[in-house]
Amino acid sequence: MFTLPAAISDIAYQNEAVIYDLLFKVSAETLITIAADPKHLGARIGMTSVLHTWGSALTHHPHVHMIVPGGGISLDGSRWVSCRPGFFLPVRVLSRVFRRLFLERPTAAHQQLAFFGQHAPLANAQAFATYLAPLHKTEWVVYAKRTFGSLEAVLAYLSRYTHRVAIANSRLIAFDQDGVTFRWKDYRIEGRDRYKLMTLTTDEFIRRFLIHVLPRGFHRIRHYGLLAKAACADNIARARELLAVPIRQAEPADIADDNDPHPCPHCGGRMIIIETFARGSMPRRRPQGPNGHDQDRHVMTTSRARKSARSLRWFSASGRSARSNIQLSTQIEHEPSPFDACNLLLVSRIAIGQGAGSSRLRSPRHLRQSNPHNI
Repeated sequence: MFTLPAAISDIAYQNEAVIYDLLFKVSAETLITIAADPKHLGARIGMTSVLHTWGSALTHHPHVHMIVPGGGISLDGSRWVSCRPGFFLPVRVLSRVFRRLFLERPTAAHQQLAFFGQHAPLANAQAFATYLAPLHKTEWVVYAKRTFGSLEAVLAYLSRYTHRVAIANSRLIAFDQDGVTFRWKDYRIEGRDRYKLMTLTTDEFIRRFLIHVLPRGFHRIRHYGLLAKAACADNIARARELLAVPIRQAEPADIADDNDPHPCPHCGGRMIIIETFARGSMPRRRPQGPNGHDQDRHVMTTSRARKSARSLRWFSASGRSARSNIQLSTQIEHEPSPFDACNLLLVSRIAIGQGAGSSRLRSPRHLRQSNPHNI
């Protein structure tokens, strides 16, 4: 885990996209540089980085969590280099390199930064350099946890950190017109006493929560080194080869499970049943559009009229009523599908008008030309 000191966090508060991007890139470069050094590991490594911007009390505390395999591919690509048991890279060396690289980047990108309030004087390059000078002598926090014990532990860690928001519902204790009370953890204290309650006024709680909303389009999960998207598949294949990992048979994601009673007749993918009801009955469900109004839909009933044919009955449901519009009969040249074996109705939504009160029926010819997954 790589953490920014408070002085840099203040600048990041006013320049989120620039400083957070630097935090990602510099932390990854630090690990890749030290790991490639033959004095330490002498290998090319990969990593997955996740950005968090909050502390337990919802304060601004930007840091990056990183998951790194316990080794890498040798620099010549001929073998897999494993780290020592219980030790990956020296934390003190990582801290020094991280500090040096990071302090070089804001100085070079000074013209991209904006400063407001008490930091407005930092718009001057000389004042900015003076502001950063003490940080060259302070300790920058780089924390390394012990290795995970199993694949399940890795998945548990990912589930906790990849898509977490600033505060979970489980930490909320009470709220009223006066404020919000939540549970937080004081990391400066050991034992049970570290868990405390904090009450903030409603506007302060909202303010603290919103400062952790990232800029639009900013990616908070990134991959570097061997796991970078451009060559990730080839690198993983090479790592598996060097580790003599048995090759797994790839299972196509779009092939339906053998136990799936309703695969798509066109592609074999899984179809979702929205509603089932007896033949001849009308649907009770009325889907809602994104604007909250009733959404038009078409439903299809299937019945086994005879061994080589089936009848299709189309309905259009809109507003408060549903009516029969057309009845079709088509010949089936293949074996009866799973739909023919049941007397229930499989309902599938078709995207047409979303406005309340509108009613349009697409012809079967037009449906065949559109997305086959619509029916």
